[in-house]
Amino acid sequence: MTRPRRLVICGTDTDVGKTVVSAWFVQGLGASYWKPVQSGLEGGGDAARVQQLLNLPRERLIPEAYRLSQPVSPHWAAELDGVTIEPSRLSLPRCARALVVETAGGLLVPLGRDWLQIDQLQRWGLPVLLVGRSGLGTLNHTLLSIEALRARAIPLLGLVLNGPPHPDNPRSLEQLGGVPVLAQLPILEPLSAASLAAQWASQNLAVTLQQRHID
Repeated sequence: MTRPRRLVICGTDTDVGKTVVSAWFVQGLGASYWKPVQSGLEGGGDAARVQQLLNLPRERLIPEAYRLSQPVSPHWAAELDGVTIEPSRLSLPRCARALVVETAGGLLVPLGRDWLQIDQLQRWGLPVLLVGRSGLGTLNHTLLSIEALRARAIPLLGLVLNGPPHPDNPRSLEQLGGVPVLAQLPILEPLSAASLAAQWASQNLAVTLQQRHID
């Protein structure tokens, strides 16, 4: 038997839509969801948002390694809560199905005073799906993120651009970054499991991911 597919969804910045994109891929891949470090617990955190959006069975939600009370950078949130984020507690969980891992914030967000999130990506060794904004500012943030991943030889599956479609940014990112834009997720009204499923089908993502050996 082959090992179930696993990938990490990272963002170019905070609030680029990682959680919605993570839910999109959890649904499309029939995957389990894991957010190892949750900073800020309003509304139950991102795992609760994914569960509510998809009506996901609890067995497909893997508990966070750390649930930190303050909505700030993980290293500071941990200090405020009087805990230390330990690499040993962030080992990948056993999972019988595909696994989508959602990180906190951008690639260089600190998990400790001497340890960045991108360092943890190296430990996992999983392919990364990078989420960026569709509009103004995405070129700089996304190209810098691509460079950071390449400098550490972390495999990058491709990009997902979140927000209103832009007439040039997808082409510019593919040309300048040398990375495919795998999908573009527009603003959905309403945002629901059904509207996400419709976008998955209309963008033919199942075929795209099979071609890149993620199914």
